Amino acid sequence: MKVGSLVLAIWLIIGLVAGWQRHYFTSGDANCAKVGNIVLTVVAGPLNYVGVNPKIDCHVPRPSR
Repeated sequence: MKVGSLVLAIWLIIGLVAGWQRHYFTSGDANCAKVGNIVLTVVAGPLNYVGVNPKIDCHVPRPSR
């Protein structure tokens, strides 16, 4: 179980580094797409460095008038 926890921690750290290299944590307003892209990048971890570039496109419906 310790090995699995260590692998998971390293996986997530690599994902955080990938998000940092893509400047996801610097500026701009947080919205659905930006938060989703950050989460997917962190979860994808090392896969970011073999060509995976996860993106989310959020469209929130406008309220009716």
